[in-house]
Amino acid sequence: MTEKILFVDDEQNVLDGIRRGLRKTFSLETALGPVDGLQAVNKKGPFAVVVADLRMPVMDGIKFLTRVRERSPDSVRMILTGNAELESAIKAVNEGHVFRFMTKPCSTEVLTKILNIGIEQYRLLRSERVLLEQTLKGSIDLLTEMLSMLNPEAFARASRVKRHATEIAFYNLGLTEIWKLETSAMLSQIGLMTMPGLNLEHIYKGRDLAPEEKERYDRHPLVGFELLNRIPRMEEVAEIIRCQEQRLDLKDGSLPIEARILKVVLDFDLIQAREGNRKEALEKLKMREGWYDPAVVEALERNLERDQQYRFRRVEIEDLRPQMIIKEDIRTIDGLLLISGGQEVGPAIIERLKNFKESNRAIPEPINVLVPLK
Repeated sequence: MTEKILFVDDEQNVLDGIRRGLRKTFSLETALGPVDGLQAVNKKGPFAVVVADLRMPVMDGIKFLTRVRERSPDSVRMILTGNAELESAIKAVNEGHVFRFMTKPCSTEVLTKILNIGIEQYRLLRSERVLLEQTLKGSIDLLTEMLSMLNPEAFARASRVKRHATEIAFYNLGLTEIWKLETSAMLSQIGLMTMPGLNLEHIYKGRDLAPEEKERYDRHPLVGFELLNRIPRMEEVAEIIRCQEQRLDLKDGSLPIEARILKVVLDFDLIQAREGNRKEALEKLKMREGWYDPAVVEALERNLERDQQYRFRRVEIEDLRPQMIIKEDIRTIDGLLLISGGQEVGPAIIERLKNFKESNRAIPEPINVLVPLK
């Protein structure tokens, strides 16, 4: 049995007794008190099952298991205590999301049976998580690939937005959990996939649209929301995309931080496409008082200063590498748009260009790129 179990108690003799009774059956770790227990979770985890005493100094078992849940959400949490008040049991289940509430003394036979049930629950949770993650990743990959084929301009814009949004979140706003932002940015234009014939070049260049065209374009965040809200675990991403074009002053500050970031970056990208100048685009954002989260605008400005740390190069397709930035549109000799300028090079872009080149569709080389300075 490879899954590990952690027992936490403030009495060493209790831990010694548990170790003697269970060490031949389970892969067992013990910790003397909640502080040592959290250190064990951080350094020796993940644990399939974590069992804690209810009454411990510094931090009781409920608070301890709540902390464990934050660090290791799949670990099955249990209480083993000599204080079996009903109120404590209810609190443990509600606050610590405790799987079992056991009382001392607990025989080795009963404890072994309950721990085995806990391990099976852990395996079930892990298998469900892996399945969901694989399904989620596959869905995202499929949608982005479809967007790249059906609407290259929209895909290019999403790629630019993702790069700026994740950089300002990570480097300038100090956000570390950015998977929702990355996914939302990459899928920010997914609603346009259902709108064939919509002239995005007119939109990006600021040309007048027919009323029905403008109405269709304005609906694309809602269309994206409706598409993504059907996918398990994508509800939050769908909500971010629904809110991505909403002004802060019209929402009383209630927009998710990811939506506030996307609003700034999407507007900046659109203004820059029309004006062709980063500085002017940034100044126009600043003039729209109340529209945006000021912290996000400041973060974008700092990132643009950081973003200048590139050198210009001309490279052959074979020399393209990840993290390079495509400086200008890449088209075939006969005018077919392959890659829009501003995209960060990744495996999919390299593969696409190589495939076109091998199919004897002429692509002008070398390609103009920006290479990040080390």
